[in-house]
Amino acid sequence: MAKAKTAKKTTFTWEGTNREGKTVKGETNAVNINFVKADLRRQGILPKKVRKKPQSMFGSKDKPITTADIAIFSRQLATMLKSGVPLVQSLEIAASGHSNPNMANLINEVKTEVEAGGTFSSALRKHPLYFDELFCNLVEAGEQSGALETLLDKVAIYKEKSEAVRLKIKKALVYPVSVLIVAFIVTAILLIFVVPIFADMFESFGADLPAFTQMVVNMSNTFVDNWYYIFGTIILVVLGIKNFYKRSAAFREAIDRFALKAPAISDLTIKTAIARFARTLSTMFAAGVPLVEAMESVAGASGNSVYQKALLNIRDDIASGQQLQAGLKQYPDLFPNMVVQMVSIGEESGALDAMLSKVADYYEEQVDTAVDSLTSLLEPLIMAFLAVVVGGLVISMYLPIFKMGEVV
Repeated sequence: MAKAKTAKKTTFTWEGTNREGKTVKGETNAVNINFVKADLRRQGILPKKVRKKPQSMFGSKDKPITTADIAIFSRQLATMLKSGVPLVQSLEIAASGHSNPNMANLINEVKTEVEAGGTFSSALRKHPLYFDELFCNLVEAGEQSGALETLLDKVAIYKEKSEAVRLKIKKALVYPVSVLIVAFIVTAILLIFVVPIFADMFESFGADLPAFTQMVVNMSNTFVDNWYYIFGTIILVVLGIKNFYKRSAAFREAIDRFALKAPAISDLTIKTAIARFARTLSTMFAAGVPLVEAMESVAGASGNSVYQKALLNIRDDIASGQQLQAGLKQYPDLFPNMVVQMVSIGEESGALDAMLSKVADYYEEQVDTAVDSLTSLLEPLIMAFLAVVVGGLVISMYLPIFKMGEVV
């Protein structure tokens, strides 16, 4: 049987009068105006004006749902449930106060499922693109234990910590990538527009150009004649590598293995993977998820296929009766001795979640330090690269001027 297509919701602005006779205004996401009016009346508000929210003249204001949106939603929900606000009302408040219409629509869809009698975890599982298996498992454990607000608080902490690590990694990558892109654009502009002007001027002098200048002029001619092929090839190569990385497990593992050994980024890659491993396992174990079951989610959250493969092997060893610390010892290149010792203490004392949380805290701080170190290392290298490329182009254009005296 074909699944019914969900009607697309639109953002409406409304104005009405509440039970006290006061004028109230707001925004609601709904299928049509009739749904908005019915929802307002259910809340005790007499609607006066209801209209579609105008779109921006620069295009749609729709924003994609990000991991930061999910993290904020988790924290809002945990806070409201701890304050004694019922789940449905908490979802309604979270939806109405969200600045992202798509996220508000998602929360409203979850609320509708819960109102219809479904469990919160089952409602979340219908949106796997935004709520992963870890999120849903923890919510389900909270529902079964009667401590949903406590488990949601753990989910919120996990999402916030994970988002913080992701932003640190992004910070380390954005600066060098953006500078290199700008350097390429500036170089292309010089080769396409500036160098040909100098080349025409030098040609009118009738003198032979220095070898370096002639090389740059030849490069400029090639760029002018084939710039669309060059830009197109670069774009296709980047997109091809990205697509191949997603589709090919062997290629992905090769790249991830290289990242673990590359001099400049290996330290950051290892610390990031360990921080994710420790934070995820700590959160799931504290929620009462069995260790063997938790390891699969932990492997997927590590962010590196080499770590993922190792953690899945460790999961199989644990299923056959081995301790976690023994499994980690098999991979000394991936898990430093400090991590193994902390896990060992946690297993022996019965406080594995607390020890893993401390490991996560430590390595999250180490990630921050590694990002700063990497940025400090890359800055002079990038500046030197820019000086060589842009400076080389400028010098090549001035070399013939020193020979002008010979011509004159």
